[in-house]
Amino acid sequence: MRIIRVAIGQINPIVGDLSGNVKKIIEIISLAKEAKSHIVIFPELAITGYPPEDLLLKPSFIKANLDNLSKVIEASSSICTIVGFVGKENDIFNSAAVIHDQKLLTVYNKIFLPNYSVFDEDRYFQPGSEFTVFKLLDTWFGVNICEDIWHPGDPIRTQAFYGNAEIILNISASPYHIGKNKYMERMLAQRASDYGVILVYVNLVGGQDELVFAGNSMVFDESGKLITRGKAFEEDLIIVDLFPERVFAKRLHDPRIRKEKLIKNEGANNLKKVEIPPSFYPPSMPTLPYRKEPDVMSDIEEIYHALVLGTKDYMKKNGFSKAVIGLSGGIDSSLVAALTVEAIGKENILGVLMPSQYTSKESIEDAKKVARNLGIEIFMIPIQKIYNAFYNELSPYFQNLPPDITEENLQARIRGNILMAISNKFKMLLLSTGNKSEVSTGYCTLYGDMAGGFSVIKDVKKTVVYELARFYNKIKGRDIIPERVLIKPPSAELKPNQKDEDTLPPYDTLDPILELYVEQDKDINEIASMGFDKEKVKEIMKMVDRNEYKRRQGSPGIRITARAFGKDRRLPITNKFNVL
Repeated sequence: MRIIRVAIGQINPIVGDLSGNVKKIIEIISLAKEAKSHIVIFPELAITGYPPEDLLLKPSFIKANLDNLSKVIEASSSICTIVGFVGKENDIFNSAAVIHDQKLLTVYNKIFLPNYSVFDEDRYFQPGSEFTVFKLLDTWFGVNICEDIWHPGDPIRTQAFYGNAEIILNISASPYHIGKNKYMERMLAQRASDYGVILVYVNLVGGQDELVFAGNSMVFDESGKLITRGKAFEEDLIIVDLFPERVFAKRLHDPRIRKEKLIKNEGANNLKKVEIPPSFYPPSMPTLPYRKEPDVMSDIEEIYHALVLGTKDYMKKNGFSKAVIGLSGGIDSSLVAALTVEAIGKENILGVLMPSQYTSKESIEDAKKVARNLGIEIFMIPIQKIYNAFYNELSPYFQNLPPDITEENLQARIRGNILMAISNKFKMLLLSTGNKSEVSTGYCTLYGDMAGGFSVIKDVKKTVVYELARFYNKIKGRDIIPERVLIKPPSAELKPNQKDEDTLPPYDTLDPILELYVEQDKDINEIASMGFDKEKVKEIMKMVDRNEYKRRQGSPGIRITARAFGKDRRLPITNKFNVL
């Protein structure tokens, strides 16, 4: 029986660190050879990191990428290596190098270039046109890249039916959002079943700016059954044996597939076939050791790991080792502190409590307790005297006008200044603590609580913040985040007896409406038809639209939803269109 052993290198590269990325790739190639693998595959643009964005406009970057590809070629003795890089031939392409025994056999260029959501590949790359298949040990296999597999026709159709590919290798860099992993599994299983192929999917892992890549590389048999999967949110090396003769048997019993092969289409004219000499492959291979499959995560567990990994990689990849967080005794700052402890360790975090005349005794106690439970250092810097000094200096110019939101925001901005001063003095990254519900509606202060270098829960709705806090306590086996923090009404504590619900609808009403409007682009009538009060929906939609100017000035933050504010949802600040 024919056996093709494939090593799947699920790695965490750094954009622009070409030599570091290639070092990681070469280490995986060595391990794959030790395991007697025939083929080793790596994610999309693994050499450059993904997405390289405007680095692609620098000729020196393209050249360095090609120079580093040469190092991968040199390391690929006695194995077939497939790795993502930036191809250059009169223009640039999102490419997969197919290397055999220290020779670059050919290059596959990505055909479908996504230009939606967080992607803008059409800005940089030219699309490919050839549907390439390769013959190795009497087995034909096809290579394609990320978006190419999302399309139900070519290139996989031509590769499978006219190129006789029994195995499809898809190299990807597909960012995480809630529900994405489950969708990917269903879609890939469908592709494998529809075309009667073994489908191997390798995905990137790690944080890159606002994106997180979950890994979760997968292999499906010719019936669409999941054979194995990689770890979620971790680097992994998966070694799997594939049995292409079973593909042949499946196709013999599937008249639909056999008849499809008789129908000619334009894709067949773009088919390119490459034969790989089998000179170095051993006649027999050792049995693979048992591999325990990783558990499938719940949505809340995925979100938790995405936030931890996103924070860890943002700090590490940008050279930050320590973080400072404003601790208020509320749920948001408590959760951010907990996530950051998991990302970089308690010894690297400083919490700062800045009580005012409106800060309750309970909030001070809760902030101190969170810091104690997490084992992080805490400073307490009261802001009353600073606030009085500001107020006294400004009073002559305020002309005895009554107090309003100005005085509230002044407190937030004093706190922002203190935190930025500590950040500068101790070379710590300031992590802001605003959640999506607040940022979406503008319930936050420019240069105040929005100040910071990175926003951990920027794309996390308030109701999910509570779920994450309870999940964290559960996995730790005790109430690290005190129960009182979880049950007390949320408040900015910027005036007497203030509650969030004085300004915002209850979060269990606000958050579903935000999801429908922001993430699904539903209009007011569609949302109201789902049982929400139409006037309340209108009020929320107005809040969202008029606060685009604030969101544009916020720090980057981890994206966990399919349509977050930022690159994939941009409203014009100057905008007179009435969506209502």
